[in-house]
Amino acid sequence: MCGIWALFGLDSQSFAHVCKTFEKITHRGPEAFRLEFDNRVKNGYLGFHRLAIVDSFCGMQPMRLYEYPHLFLLCNGEIYNHQKLSQDYGFKRVTKCDVEVILHLYATGGAQNVAKMLDGVFAFCLMDIKEKRILIGRDPYGVRPIFRLYSDDGQLAVCSESKGIVGITNQVTSKYVLEPFPPGYYEEYEILDDYRVKLLSKVNYHKTEEKPSFQVYTPWNELHSTDIHENIRKLLSAAVKKRLMTDRKIGCLLSGGLDSSLIAALLVKHAKEANLPYKIQSFAIGMGDSPDIIAARQVADHIGTEHHEIIFSETDVVEILDKLIYQLETYDITTIRASVGMYLISRYIKLNTEATVIFSGEGADELAQGYIYFRDAPNAVEAHTESIRLLKDIYLYDGLRADRTTSAFSLELRVPFLDIQFTNYYLSLDAASRQPQGGIEKHLLRSAFEGTNLLPSNILWRHKEAFSDGVTSVKKCLFQIINDIVNDRVSNEDLEKAYMTYPHCTSKTKEAFYYRSVFEKHYGGHAKRFVPYFWMPRWVKGVTDPSARFIAHYAADKKK
Repeated sequence: MCGIWALFGLDSQSFAHVCKTFEKITHRGPEAFRLEFDNRVKNGYLGFHRLAIVDSFCGMQPMRLYEYPHLFLLCNGEIYNHQKLSQDYGFKRVTKCDVEVILHLYATGGAQNVAKMLDGVFAFCLMDIKEKRILIGRDPYGVRPIFRLYSDDGQLAVCSESKGIVGITNQVTSKYVLEPFPPGYYEEYEILDDYRVKLLSKVNYHKTEEKPSFQVYTPWNELHSTDIHENIRKLLSAAVKKRLMTDRKIGCLLSGGLDSSLIAALLVKHAKEANLPYKIQSFAIGMGDSPDIIAARQVADHIGTEHHEIIFSETDVVEILDKLIYQLETYDITTIRASVGMYLISRYIKLNTEATVIFSGEGADELAQGYIYFRDAPNAVEAHTESIRLLKDIYLYDGLRADRTTSAFSLELRVPFLDIQFTNYYLSLDAASRQPQGGIEKHLLRSAFEGTNLLPSNILWRHKEAFSDGVTSVKKCLFQIINDIVNDRVSNEDLEKAYMTYPHCTSKTKEAFYYRSVFEKHYGGHAKRFVPYFWMPRWVKGVTDPSARFIAHYAADKKK
């Protein structure tokens, strides 16, 4: 995990001002940084903050190779098939760093030969001085973040987080757009004679349901022709195994729910097979003996992790709330609520352990129809369509939450459920089989691991909790705690005039208004691009709050 940052064609950039914006993403790579200016691209700067994960000696960026002295690479990513690509194409590797293959792919096949060949997660910016080209690309689900600012007169800036470039907008001399770079795309720009840039092409190289263009980790012909459960187990297991690639200690988030528990169990299994010289650490968070704390404790005992329980209080929520919104770069209600625990758990990991690479279960709810409202889907086709929509937009919501809360404390997150081969296979299965069965979400995924003893049966079939219930209780869940905090910070008059103050995604509650007001302090003018809509359950009538607690068949109340 690291932070990438680049400016092209912006006028009158003082070095002091450049440094001030560049340092805004130091948290993404606190171990080293490099800021380069190349006179061959006037007013062009390339910056990199590094967290060393693979090849700590040779992995510094902007990366350049003697073989291609005209190429500069900035990349935040992990390329899981880098060794396979090097073997197949005979690349002469200079470093052990996985992202080096991007330079070789570009040099030997051009812009169209890069992103589609990569099995991994990535956000990159490549500059070609010889051909006067800039190439920007992002992985299919946007697991690794990147923002792009582009103006009408050819000024360009890219950064892992918007906070690293929002401060230079007053230097832009014409109309511009600052927005998240779209996942599954690459863009190629020409560097003009006056050092401005011109967009040449924008290519959607991978669509959600398409098979990968790269040679997959598990050959398709090795999958069973009829045993779907076996294939699900094999592909999810492979998705975890390939993500062991690191020189740093590995840990995992563990809520005791299905998703994180499956990933944690598979991680421990593969760590043992790989003879890692340490015990995998797992981390659970809650208030006292919350449901998640209790369930995670059982899983940790079953799989044999070095388990940590982080207990937080209302005071912790008060302390971090404003910092959290700044870090997230969003005002979406669901995203902020769900980020509280993940932010606090990440802080604990950073301050108390040596774990740096963290596995988690993000992506399973979107892929496997885990949200409770999927029970209300009119039919299998609409449920499938909704799953595709959620995956396409995950980079704006759960994916954003997962990245920002962990990167805030210099941790690298890995999400096996968003493995391209695994998601492609799972989405290709019969749509009806992927729907909730008998009131149980993710029934197909659960059934695939039934009888394996990978997890205790009660965990494998544990009902879906709303996040705020999982970490607290129905007596006073997280959103109620937050509402107590913001109630005195937003007046009734403010809320009544919200439709005029914020016509896009107008705040309906004091909680939403407060989130928006903090967001506007830091990212004013970018609300529509950063949050096109509020995350809300579908097919549920009369519900205006995104919490699952307000869905009629939510089971948490019945259990307690």
